Amino acid sequence: MFGLLGLWRTFHSVVFYLTLIVGLGGLVGNGLVLWNLGFHIRKGPFSVYLLHLAAADFLFLSCHVGFSVAEAVLGAQDTLYSVLTFLWFAVGLSLLAAFSVERCLSDLFPTCYQGCRPRHTSAILCALVWALTLPAVLLPANACGLLRNSMRLLVCLSYHVASVIWLLVLVCVACTAGMVLFVWVTCCSTRPRPRFYGIVLGALFLLFFCGLPLVLYWSLQPLLNFLPFMFSPLATLLACVNSSSKPLIYLASGRQPGKREPLRLVLRRALGEGAEQGARGQSLPMGLL
Repeated sequence: MFGLLGLWRTFHSVVFYLTLIVGLGGLVGNGLVLWNLGFHIRKGPFSVYLLHLAAADFLFLSCHVGFSVAEAVLGAQDTLYSVLTFLWFAVGLSLLAAFSVERCLSDLFPTCYQGCRPRHTSAILCALVWALTLPAVLLPANACGLLRNSMRLLVCLSYHVASVIWLLVLVCVACTAGMVLFVWVTCCSTRPRPRFYGIVLGALFLLFFCGLPLVLYWSLQPLLNFLPFMFSPLATLLACVNSSSKPLIYLASGRQPGKREPLRLVLRRALGEGAEQGARGQSLPMGLL
């Protein structure tokens, strides 16, 4: 019994500090993306999504690192930890779903999509995502007693089921859009593969393998006593990997082999449709970006 307890403490400590290191690295990476996309790269229709996605990942990692440091100092974890961290994770999931769908539509129907798309669609959708995700996460958390001591069982169950359905819909939409885009670009399209193709598929790959465990953790909270004891720290670690690895995908997409280039230039090549617009003086069709 004591040996098992010691093994658990060792496992928890290793995962805890590994997650903290990954979170700190992700803060630096997403901070650089925010700085360059926000101030140095002219924003196009898709880089707006990535700017907001980097902001959501930065907030998620900031909350995790802040609460982890407080836990290491005080020896206890606040009940707000799971709510606030999952709130920003859910914002990122919603943004990724919207980004994937729009990227998919722009490749399948480039002419029609460019003509019918309002100018500020990306900014409007991102604002709606931030506005709608807050109540979608905070209302179930409040009803289930995560924000206060009292819990209303029936209200908690209703809100929680609605929240789980919403999360599953987002995951299905994002993955379906990614699969359609993969099949279209690989088998059907005659155009060269755009750089954004790799960014979309890389982000969805991270979501499927590293983001889904945290979605399952949130969805199965009423059954946590029946889950393996290592599920929560591993889900948190994978979620931090998911949020921290996106800047590496952007760098890999924009990097030219054999060349050492400034970070701003690499990010501009990978993320900035606006860079092409500024160079040519006009907007390119979305299907060619």
